[in-house]
Amino acid sequence: MNTPSEPESELREARRPGFLGRFLRDRSGSTAIEFVILAIPFSMLVFAILESCISFAGQEVLANAADDVARQVRTGQLRAATITKESIQQAICNKLAVMVGNSCNDRIFIDLRKYDTFQEAAAARFKIINNAIVLTKDNVKDPLGYTISPGPAMSINMLRVFYKWPVMTDFVSTWAAKLDGPNTLHFATVTWQNEPFDE
Repeated sequence: MNTPSEPESELREARRPGFLGRFLRDRSGSTAIEFVILAIPFSMLVFAILESCISFAGQEVLANAADDVARQVRTGQLRAATITKESIQQAICNKLAVMVGNSCNDRIFIDLRKYDTFQEAAAARFKIINNAIVLTKDNVKDPLGYTISPGPAMSINMLRVFYKWPVMTDFVSTWAAKLDGPNTLHFATVTWQNEPFDE
Protein backbone atom coordinates (compact mmCIF):
# COMPACT_ATOMS: atom_id res chain seq x y z
CA MET A 1 0.00 0.00 0.00
CA ASN A 2 1.41 3.37 -1.05
CA THR A 3 1.44 6.10 1.59
CA PRO A 4 1.42 9.67 0.32
CA SER A 5 4.45 11.77 1.20
CA GLU A 6 2.27 14.75 2.13
CA PRO A 7 -1.10 14.92 3.87
CA GLU A 8 -4.00 14.97 1.46
CA SER A 9 -5.17 18.45 2.57
CA GLU A 10 -1.77 19.98 1.73
CA LEU A 11 -1.84 18.36 -1.71
CA ARG A 12 -5.24 19.90 -2.38
CA GLU A 13 -4.02 23.31 -1.25
CA ALA A 14 -0.93 23.06 -3.47
CA ARG A 15 -3.08 22.26 -6.51
CA ARG A 16 -5.38 25.31 -6.10
CA PRO A 17 -4.43 28.15 -8.44
CA GLY A 18 -4.88 31.87 -7.89
CA PHE A 19 -5.52 33.97 -4.80
CA LEU A 20 -7.26 31.25 -2.78
CA GLY A 21 -4.43 28.81 -3.34
CA ARG A 22 -1.80 31.35 -2.30
CA PHE A 23 -3.90 32.26 0.75
CA LEU A 24 -4.17 28.62 1.85
CA ARG A 25 -0.46 27.89 1.22
CA ASP A 26 0.83 30.96 3.10
CA ARG A 27 1.88 30.05 6.64
CA SER A 28 3.46 33.35 7.70
CA GLY A 29 0.24 34.87 9.13
CA SER A 30 0.62 38.19 7.37
CA THR A 31 -2.01 37.25 4.80
CA ALA A 32 -4.55 36.48 7.52
CA ILE A 33 -3.80 39.76 9.28
CA GLU A 34 -4.19 41.73 6.05
CA PHE A 35 -7.44 39.93 5.35
CA VAL A 36 -8.82 40.88 8.78
CA ILE A 37 -7.68 44.49 8.34
CA LEU A 38 -9.62 44.69 5.07
CA ALA A 39 -12.58 42.66 6.34
CA ILE A 40 -13.42 45.12 9.15
CA PRO A 41 -14.03 48.24 7.00
CA PHE A 42 -15.68 46.09 4.32
CA SER A 43 -18.12 44.66 6.88
CA MET A 44 -18.84 48.13 8.25
CA LEU A 45 -19.56 49.38 4.74
CA VAL A 46 -21.88 46.44 4.02
CA PHE A 47 -23.83 46.98 7.27
CA ALA A 48 -24.11 50.72 6.60
CA ILE A 49 -25.47 50.04 3.11
CA LEU A 50 -27.98 47.48 4.41
CA GLU A 51 -29.10 49.81 7.21
CA SER A 52 -29.57 52.68 4.77
CA CYS A 53 -31.50 50.53 2.29
CA ILE A 54 -33.88 49.15 4.93
CA SER A 55 -34.43 52.63 6.38
CA PHE A 56 -35.13 54.06 2.91
CA ALA A 57 -37.61 51.27 2.20
CA GLY A 58 -39.35 51.99 5.52
CA GLN A 59 -39.59 55.69 4.65
CA GLU A 60 -41.16 54.87 1.28
CA VAL A 61 -43.69 52.50 2.84
CA LEU A 62 -44.61 55.24 5.34
CA ALA A 63 -45.04 57.80 2.55
CA ASN A 64 -47.25 55.41 0.56
CA ALA A 65 -49.37 54.65 3.66
CA ALA A 66 -49.88 58.38 4.31
CA ASP A 67 -50.80 58.98 0.64
CA ASP A 68 -53.32 56.15 0.69
CA VAL A 69 -55.05 57.31 3.88
CA ALA A 70 -55.07 60.92 2.62
CA ARG A 71 -56.73 59.78 -0.60
CA GLN A 72 -59.47 58.04 1.38
CA VAL A 73 -60.13 61.22 3.36
CA ARG A 74 -60.00 63.38 0.22
CA THR A 75 -62.56 61.27 -1.63
CA GLY A 76 -64.90 60.88 1.34
CA GLN A 77 -64.26 57.17 1.92
CA LEU A 78 -63.19 58.16 5.43
CA ARG A 79 -65.54 60.81 6.81
CA ALA A 80 -64.60 63.41 9.39
CA ALA A 81 -67.44 62.26 11.66
CA THR A 82 -66.12 58.70 11.81
CA ILE A 83 -62.35 59.29 11.93
CA THR A 84 -60.73 58.80 15.33
CA LYS A 85 -57.12 58.75 16.43
CA GLU A 86 -57.30 54.97 16.83
CA SER A 87 -58.93 54.33 13.45
CA ILE A 88 -56.48 56.40 11.42
CA GLN A 89 -53.53 55.06 13.39
CA GLN A 90 -54.68 51.51 12.72
CA ALA A 91 -55.21 52.26 9.02
CA ILE A 92 -51.62 53.48 8.69
CA CYS A 93 -50.13 50.78 10.92
CA ASN A 94 -51.84 48.07 8.84
CA LYS A 95 -49.95 49.33 5.79
CA LEU A 96 -46.67 49.57 7.74
CA ALA A 97 -46.95 46.04 9.13
CA VAL A 98 -44.81 44.64 6.32
CA MET A 99 -41.85 46.70 7.62
CA VAL A 100 -42.41 47.25 11.34
CA GLY A 101 -44.45 44.34 12.66
CA ASN A 102 -46.29 44.95 15.93
CA SER A 103 -44.25 47.92 17.19
CA CYS A 104 -46.13 50.52 15.13
CA ASN A 105 -48.55 51.85 17.75
CA ASP A 106 -45.77 52.69 20.22
CA ARG A 107 -43.66 54.59 17.70
CA ILE A 108 -46.11 56.47 15.49
CA PHE A 109 -47.46 60.03 15.86
CA ILE A 110 -50.22 61.37 13.60
CA ASP A 111 -51.59 64.86 13.08
CA LEU A 112 -54.55 65.50 10.76
CA ARG A 113 -56.18 68.93 10.69
CA LYS A 114 -57.93 71.34 8.35
CA TYR A 115 -56.61 74.75 7.33
CA ASP A 116 -58.29 77.81 5.87
CA THR A 117 -55.69 78.30 3.12
CA PHE A 118 -52.77 76.44 1.58
CA GLN A 119 -50.50 79.25 2.82
CA GLU A 120 -51.56 78.50 6.38
CA ALA A 121 -50.87 74.80 5.84
CA ALA A 122 -47.43 75.65 4.42
CA ALA A 123 -46.61 77.53 7.64
CA ALA A 124 -46.94 74.34 9.70
CA ARG A 125 -43.61 73.13 11.07
CA PHE A 126 -42.19 70.63 13.52
CA LYS A 127 -39.09 70.57 15.69
CA ILE A 128 -37.30 67.93 17.72
CA ILE A 129 -37.03 69.26 21.28
CA ASN A 130 -35.66 67.01 24.03
CA ASN A 131 -36.16 63.91 21.85
CA ALA A 132 -39.82 64.83 21.31
CA ILE A 133 -41.44 65.73 17.99
CA VAL A 134 -43.10 69.09 18.64
CA LEU A 135 -45.55 70.64 16.17
CA THR A 136 -45.31 74.41 15.73
CA LYS A 137 -46.58 77.11 13.41
CA ASP A 138 -44.82 80.18 12.00
CA ASN A 139 -44.88 83.14 14.42
CA VAL A 140 -46.32 80.93 17.17
CA LYS A 141 -44.00 80.02 20.01
CA ASP A 142 -46.36 77.72 21.86
CA PRO A 143 -46.26 74.11 20.63
CA LEU A 144 -49.36 72.61 19.08
CA GLY A 145 -50.75 69.30 20.27
CA TYR A 146 -51.41 66.39 17.94
CA THR A 147 -54.99 66.29 16.77
CA ILE A 148 -57.25 64.37 14.42
CA SER A 149 -59.75 66.92 13.10
CA PRO A 150 -60.23 66.69 9.31
CA GLY A 151 -62.52 69.12 7.56
CA PRO A 152 -65.68 68.56 5.50
CA ALA A 153 -65.99 68.48 1.70
CA MET A 154 -63.88 71.08 -0.15
CA SER A 155 -61.81 71.87 2.95
CA ILE A 156 -57.99 72.03 2.94
CA ASN A 157 -56.36 69.35 5.06
CA MET A 158 -52.88 68.22 6.01
CA LEU A 159 -51.87 64.79 7.27
CA ARG A 160 -48.50 64.48 9.00
CA VAL A 161 -47.20 61.08 10.08
CA PHE A 162 -44.07 60.68 12.21
CA TYR A 163 -42.44 57.35 12.98
CA LYS A 164 -39.51 56.64 15.31
CA TRP A 165 -37.48 54.24 13.16
CA PRO A 166 -35.02 52.09 15.13
CA VAL A 167 -31.39 52.13 13.99
CA MET A 168 -30.19 48.53 14.35
CA THR A 169 -26.44 48.76 13.75
CA ASP A 170 -24.52 50.26 16.67
CA PHE A 171 -21.83 52.15 14.76
CA VAL A 172 -24.40 53.53 12.29
CA SER A 173 -26.52 54.83 15.16
CA THR A 174 -23.78 57.28 16.18
CA TRP A 175 -24.42 59.37 13.06
CA ALA A 176 -27.90 58.27 11.94
CA ALA A 177 -29.89 58.37 15.19
CA LYS A 178 -31.60 61.71 15.74
CA LEU A 179 -33.89 60.64 18.59
CA ASP A 180 -33.47 58.67 21.78
CA GLY A 181 -33.36 54.96 21.60
CA PRO A 182 -31.40 55.09 19.24
CA ASN A 183 -34.04 56.05 16.67
CA THR A 184 -34.16 58.20 13.60
CA LEU A 185 -37.19 60.12 12.40
CA HIS A 186 -39.24 59.08 9.40
CA PHE A 187 -42.08 61.36 8.42
CA ALA A 188 -44.56 61.92 5.62
CA THR A 189 -46.72 64.95 4.87
CA VAL A 190 -49.70 65.16 2.50
CA THR A 191 -51.69 68.35 1.86
CA TRP A 192 -54.87 68.37 -0.22
CA GLN A 193 -58.32 69.84 -0.76
CA ASN A 194 -61.23 67.49 -0.24
CA GLU A 195 -63.42 66.62 -3.17
CA PRO A 196 -67.08 67.83 -3.21
CA PHE A 197 -68.48 64.61 -1.79
CA ASP A 198 -71.88 64.41 -0.08
CA GLU A 199 -71.73 64.77 3.70
